[in-house]
Amino acid sequence: MRKKNHFSERESVFKDKTSCGYLIMVSLLVVFLAILYHYLPSLVDWFAYDFLTLSSTTHLGKSIHFFLYDTIKIMILLFLISGVMGIVNAYFPVDRLRVFLTTKKLYGLEYLMASFFGAVTPFCSCSSIPLFIGFVKGGIPLGVTFAYLITSPLVNEVAVAMFLGLFGFKATLIYAGSGILMGVIGGYILGKMRLDKYLSDWVKQIQDNAMAENEVWSEERTTFVDRLPIIIKEAWGIVRSVLLYVIIGIAIGAAMHGYVPEDFFTEYLSTDKWYAVPLAVILAVPMYANAAGIVPVIQVFVAKGVPLGTAIAFMMAVVGLSLPEATLLKKVMQWQLVAIFFGTITLFIILLGFLFNMVL
Repeated sequence: MRKKNHFSERESVFKDKTSCGYLIMVSLLVVFLAILYHYLPSLVDWFAYDFLTLSSTTHLGKSIHFFLYDTIKIMILLFLISGVMGIVNAYFPVDRLRVFLTTKKLYGLEYLMASFFGAVTPFCSCSSIPLFIGFVKGGIPLGVTFAYLITSPLVNEVAVAMFLGLFGFKATLIYAGSGILMGVIGGYILGKMRLDKYLSDWVKQIQDNAMAENEVWSEERTTFVDRLPIIIKEAWGIVRSVLLYVIIGIAIGAAMHGYVPEDFFTEYLSTDKWYAVPLAVILAVPMYANAAGIVPVIQVFVAKGVPLGTAIAFMMAVVGLSLPEATLLKKVMQWQLVAIFFGTITLFIILLGFLFNMVL
């Protein structure tokens, strides 16, 4: 009996040391990725312009730089956010939150909170999708997740600050307020359409696995250290599953970013014709940039005679509706839902563009 107890104690100590070692490795990995993310712009500048000797003024140089930076950035964010959401889903009572959001009358407050959360997260459309996946994985109602996904790329604090300096308080207030309002209304409408059936089988499998794991962990009272390897493995699995979609989507955005000149747009948008706003939105969809990156371009448009409302509609379409985003969303949802999402937001942006031109 004493030998058995001694053996069990040794086995327990070995297990504790292994778990402790794994925890240290994960901690170091997270620190490394955080440092890499912080210095990524400088590293990509060096690799593209010094190591590859590309020029920052050429179309090829701009496209390669854009592709490298956004691909690495999104993969880092996807892994880190998937891991964090895995921890949240493992410990936070998501089922209770889902029941609360679906059974209580919050009078649209849940959409406002999700939209406001999207406004304060500094993500572009593609970078917002990892958190969107985490919400869907946790069983948060689809309409609420859409409220976040709509607003997150449209509004952030950097773009608001730049907008304020370039266009003044009134235009900034209308831009930021309409972006948040679009998320609330769009999320509410899409939520009422009951579109969960159009989620991809991949997402549904993730949801089922998460629920099954949570039940087992709760019954066995699995410790955080023992849960961590599974959470990290799942996060890496999500990264591998969407890697091809990220590469294809960012490659499309990089090509458009590097090879489409600004004059191409101003030539057709600097007019008072009725079709200027819809045309601005349609032309913007193949583009891809974050809100802060597109604001200086909007200033050029306005200086060349494009109405501010038309320019803002173009900006919203660039950051909120892009082919790279559609490519990534295809991994999460079926084409029917991608089309419904893009169609709804396109209509809203066009209407806002006309409204902006009336009041600005």
